[in-house]
Amino acid sequence: MRPFESIHFKSTAPGARLIVTGAVHGNETCGTVAIRRVLDDIAQGRLALIAGEVTFVPVTNPLAYERRQRQGDRNLNRKLAPTSEIREFEDHVANWLCPLLARHEVLLDLHSFHTAGEPFAMVGPENNTGTLEPFAHAEEEEALAVRLGVRRIVDGWLGTYAAGVERRRAQLAAARQPLHEHDADYGVGTTEYMRRVGGWGFTLECGQHEDPRAPEVAYRAILNTLAHLRLIDAPAPAPATDVEALHLFEVVDKAHDADRFVRDWASFDAVRAGDVIGLRHDGTPVAAATDGRIVFPNPAALAGAEWFYLARPSPRFNTARAMR
Repeated sequence: MRPFESIHFKSTAPGARLIVTGAVHGNETCGTVAIRRVLDDIAQGRLALIAGEVTFVPVTNPLAYERRQRQGDRNLNRKLAPTSEIREFEDHVANWLCPLLARHEVLLDLHSFHTAGEPFAMVGPENNTGTLEPFAHAEEEEALAVRLGVRRIVDGWLGTYAAGVERRRAQLAAARQPLHEHDADYGVGTTEYMRRVGGWGFTLECGQHEDPRAPEVAYRAILNTLAHLRLIDAPAPAPATDVEALHLFEVVDKAHDADRFVRDWASFDAVRAGDVIGLRHDGTPVAAATDGRIVFPNPAALAGAEWFYLARPSPRFNTARAMR
């Protein structure tokens, strides 16, 4: 198993502090491929840092990467935080990764997904002083999100995840079952941790795991981010003009291992109110309560885990603020 590795470049001129991560999930390798391509560009003199600093982490979770699977002992992108109680390999990763994230201002975290679908960026909340995910960098996220090279932008992750946790806790409490691992912090991954330590950033879902176009999406996003932050001498990327903004608002869990979808859903397939999305093991239909889109459908989900999310249109990026 390889050791932890990060490659750091620092200019003599002041500027933003960017970190780019790949293979947080070991079977999501498009970011690894793209980062190594950028590193080769730097080594061959095709790309040069003119301001600020950037750190590249080609393989964030080496155990999962070596096994070519989503996780080593557990999902690194759940309840990410340093810990003094080392139980699983991902605890070692967290103790190395979290201080590294905290030394930067901006995170570009490169992922892929298991069903077919169009690439998309996930952003944080609008500015707020709430208790779940207080935030003060929405304008910066919005301005870069529309320049990453994808047209679909999704928000609402942590709030929706937390609502799902509360529902699970109520169900478990009613059944007098333990509440272990059921709290809102299990929705905290790399970007959520970054926001908690004062930074901002994105999860960029670059396409399906095996899609040969996904590494190119990741590569283009890295270059656009470097250019937008003025870390390299390149034209500033133009904002997308056909943004589809979506807000996650509901998560539906798999209640039984035999629950099944009625068709092969892909992320962002449209659903109408009343459309049957799946069937419970006893034949009870699971239908959409309102019009929207299905996100992260997971036919392999285990009982008690997230089965799919639902999203609806958001007016958030239909403003001039993100286009500046």
